[in-house]
Amino acid sequence: MISRKSPREIAFMREAGRIVALAHEAVKEAVRVGISTARIDAIVEATIRAHGATPSFKGYGGFPASACTSLNEEIIHGIPAKTRRLAEGDILKVDIGAEYKGYHGDSAWTYPVGAIPEATRKLLEVTREALFEGVRHAVPGNRLQDISHAVQSHVEKHRFSVVRDFVGHGIGKRLHEAPEVPNFGEAGKGPILKPGMTLAIEPMVNAGTHETKILDDGWTAVTADSSLSAHYEHTVLITEKGYELLTVLEGGDRHG
Repeated sequence: MISRKSPREIAFMREAGRIVALAHEAVKEAVRVGISTARIDAIVEATIRAHGATPSFKGYGGFPASACTSLNEEIIHGIPAKTRRLAEGDILKVDIGAEYKGYHGDSAWTYPVGAIPEATRKLLEVTREALFEGVRHAVPGNRLQDISHAVQSHVEKHRFSVVRDFVGHGIGKRLHEAPEVPNFGEAGKGPILKPGMTLAIEPMVNAGTHETKILDDGWTAVTADSSLSAHYEHTVLITEKGYELLTVLEGGDRHG
């Protein structure tokens, strides 16, 4: 059962999404050579709490931090640490969730640290484009896997690979709700999208193989071949006429 949100619920999710976007703005300002991922996490938590929300991730399933901070070959669920300091040429994926009045917003972005090689820049560019290719298909009357197919097609056209072991998801009162939103699949399949549905669409794209493994910490997912990985995510509302991005700031581009 895919929940469809009421106007009241959507208002709470907009505010949760706005707070997530504010946290990303703070991260963008903070990312620099030498800063620790623990400091990034502290900035995220402080921003979320300053706006009357709580971090969705902290304590979720036992996760110890407010943000997932994943470096280079780490795909998702990287644990912040004082000893993990950013270096020139790194790419840092920061995944942030905020809960406001019982409703969640969720967004991830990949941040370059200083100058990065052209091949790395291309990986980030294609992954971000794939997010918006998927989002453009998140409209009423489409099937769920129209989103999945759009993401996969764009990524593979550029000879990168989509992660298959982890997927996007529905979101609302719970951080993870039905349905799963894969980044691969056949167009025209899956549930019909209807107004009021809210989805976290999140391409995770590897420069090499799509295969993954989990580190000994039980959380951090990395590429099986140690290739680089990028990750972009927005919380998206299906509207009567199309879609709306919930994890952006007022005045930002709400329609891709």
